[in-house]
Amino acid sequence: MLSNDNKGYKSGFISIIGRPNVGKSTFLNRVIGQKIAIMSDKPQTTRNKIQGVLTLEDTQMVFIDTPGIHKPKHKLGDFMMKVAQNTLKEVDLILFMVNAEEGFGRGEEFILEKFETVNTPIFLVINKIDQIHPDELLPLIESYKEKYPFKEIVPISALEGNNVERLLEQIKVYLPEGPQYYPADQVTDHPERFIITELIREKALHLTREEIPHSLAVVLDKMERQHGGKDIIHVMATVIVERDSQKGIIIGKQGSMLKEIGKRARLDIENLLGSKVFLELWVKVQKDWRNKMSQLRDYGFNEDEY
Repeated sequence: MLSNDNKGYKSGFISIIGRPNVGKSTFLNRVIGQKIAIMSDKPQTTRNKIQGVLTLEDTQMVFIDTPGIHKPKHKLGDFMMKVAQNTLKEVDLILFMVNAEEGFGRGEEFILEKFETVNTPIFLVINKIDQIHPDELLPLIESYKEKYPFKEIVPISALEGNNVERLLEQIKVYLPEGPQYYPADQVTDHPERFIITELIREKALHLTREEIPHSLAVVLDKMERQHGGKDIIHVMATVIVERDSQKGIIIGKQGSMLKEIGKRARLDIENLLGSKVFLELWVKVQKDWRNKMSQLRDYGFNEDEY
């Protein structure tokens, strides 16, 4: 924790809660100004608490992007729910994000039930307003007002950036005075190794679309800087799947899919590290890994940390 002598300096932790695929990671990346959370149109993309740090002149906001709250179907799902629900009690403010296109449903009701035992201030953030007609917005706001006494209701488009600055101003009002927790140039508490595996996983999810469900993990086997004529970072990683048929899809015809995943991931990793990267990818089958605690721990899902 860094000391801060400025009287009136504010800081705090803000949890972003919502059903899968409402735009939480898109919002976090927008606010932080670079990609630290992976984005996919598939639900339940975020599996770990991802902290993004926004440092302003008079405020430091630490955002926690949690897994989308849903009824779990396997041990990985249980882990994700535990992560999401534990953050509700640890933060200074909760952003409950909903999709403007979808309105109120059983998923939102399930989340509101979780708020009954929480004393933390809660904002309703209506995302994806660029996808609906302006006349639809007011009735949507009114319908949510009847469901829960939110401290603030802020409609935004995380993708377009609409109203995001206003939301940040409102967040600042509710944060307590406090220290600067992280250095001003730090944007996440996750190590580079974690972000690299997430970037690879994002490309695999995006390119395989509906063919590969969320039975995919990525493990970083090796990362080392090779000196010589050119400064290159050598990265070796393994893509974990649950079935042989999924392995075939990830590799593709004559290795074409794996090559494309590697090509796209390498560009993002080079941008992250600010260096040339040589990326090697392998694919391994671990049957039913999402239901095996030992393998969940091996792949970074350690519930003891949460």
